[in-house]
Amino acid sequence: MPIVIATYYSFTSFTGIGVPQFVGLSNYQRLFNDPIFIIALKNTFIVLLVTIVILIPGAFLLSLLLNKKMKGVGALRAINYSPSIIAPIMVGLIWVFILDPQIGLVNTFLGKIGMDSLTFEWIGGDTLTPFSVAIVQSWQSLGYIATIFLAGLTLIPAELYEAAEMDGASKFKQLVNITIPLLNETFKLNTILVITLCFKIFETVLQLTNGGPNHLSDVLVTFMYSTTFTSGEYGYGMSIAVISLLVTILFAGVFLGIFTVGKRLNNKEGV
Repeated sequence: MPIVIATYYSFTSFTGIGVPQFVGLSNYQRLFNDPIFIIALKNTFIVLLVTIVILIPGAFLLSLLLNKKMKGVGALRAINYSPSIIAPIMVGLIWVFILDPQIGLVNTFLGKIGMDSLTFEWIGGDTLTPFSVAIVQSWQSLGYIATIFLAGLTLIPAELYEAAEMDGASKFKQLVNITIPLLNETFKLNTILVITLCFKIFETVLQLTNGGPNHLSDVLVTFMYSTTFTSGEYGYGMSIAVISLLVTILFAGVFLGIFTVGKRLNNKEGV
């Protein structure tokens, strides 16, 4: 019902007060000619791609480490998961004190050691903010995604590895030929989770930059929020929400298709 209601309002001119006026596709026509929307869409894509590149391989490698039988691994698993339970607004606040160009730990440290040439506008500028947001998102979600990988690893029968060792397979060959293929569904699940996390990212961006300066660091959700609740353009804001939903479904479908094709190719090779 919320999706249906939002879709209905996206075809209207509505401020949240009074009677909505039907305007057809005018909100969508305005949307694709809005430079701020294009910036928000581009920033969201950057966050998504960088997060996938960092988070999926990083979480997988971390899960392999946490799956080893070693002293203190239980404590390591708890520490690894702890950032996932911190409220996103608090995560944003923590990273403001790390990445802020003026008071942040990174630039302060680089300045103290005489490396001023490496001090940048990590947040609040017109270039690096989406990359910084992706790093923050990856940091917070790393333990969560790694825990799902870890659950998948525990379901792989140990007999498969024992048989592979008897056949002389190295650890790397076991990883490539046993672990990764048997975690295909887990990779698929985690990729879909990362896509949805990136397309609904809000509090972190709000705390880091509030979309500024001049909406240059906006993502789709922060742009939708400011349009709907700050500018009072409810109908226009709902058109942004609808497009965000459609783009999320599109990306999820594309990645599901890639995994499906890959699985079929692997099955053919196995035959």
